[in-house]
Amino acid sequence: MSLKSFPGPQLRTLFPDYWRFDSLVRAEVTELPDNVLDWTSKRWAWSGWSIRQQASHMASVPLRWIIARWGEQLFDGELPITQDSYAAFDSAEHDRRLDDRVFYEIEDILGALDEAIVIARQVLIDTTIERARAIVVERTSTEQWGLMNKAHPDGISRNPTTGAITMDLVATFRHIQFEFYTHLFNVQRSKMALGFIPVVRLPDAGYHTVSGWDSTSPEIGSASTDLGKYV
Repeated sequence: MSLKSFPGPQLRTLFPDYWRFDSLVRAEVTELPDNVLDWTSKRWAWSGWSIRQQASHMASVPLRWIIARWGEQLFDGELPITQDSYAAFDSAEHDRRLDDRVFYEIEDILGALDEAIVIARQVLIDTTIERARAIVVERTSTEQWGLMNKAHPDGISRNPTTGAITMDLVATFRHIQFEFYTHLFNVQRSKMALGFIPVVRLPDAGYHTVSGWDSTSPEIGSASTDLGKYV
């Protein structure tokens, strides 16, 4: 079905933050020393991933949805990235993150984020809102997704035959956006625990704003003594 079959405004009008996500992430993670980027702790569930891993996940999320789940419907077989390159964005050996062997240095991770965001922006430009609401993909229902689903006002339903969750493209881009907000919030919590002040002000949106999500913030510097372990 051609784009001309779906007149109306571009999908980008619903998601202006895709034109600043890269800047938000860069503002929080650049110039941090490796011992801060790699800090993890068992004290809080959200601190199980380091800041570097949070950034890697954010760089991976857009293409794991746009290519893996939506590729056939959006690109008609002409993907905007090679299969080899995509494999580094959705590493089988690194849970929902980039391949650490390819993207480890924070600037390399940010470069991958730039590449993913450019592709996401193009889809937002090329797709109308009407078409985005007319096409769907399925995802498996999980306990965590049941909580995350509370953040979505529309675009998600349950297939009565398979029991799977169906998600339109609007809800997909909203999901990616909420992932960015929530993992940036985790980055900020890690920085606060280590005695660093967050840089950006996040909107009051994202999965961490849902009732039932652990959205507590640590006291500033409450884990700063941990940095000695990484020196």
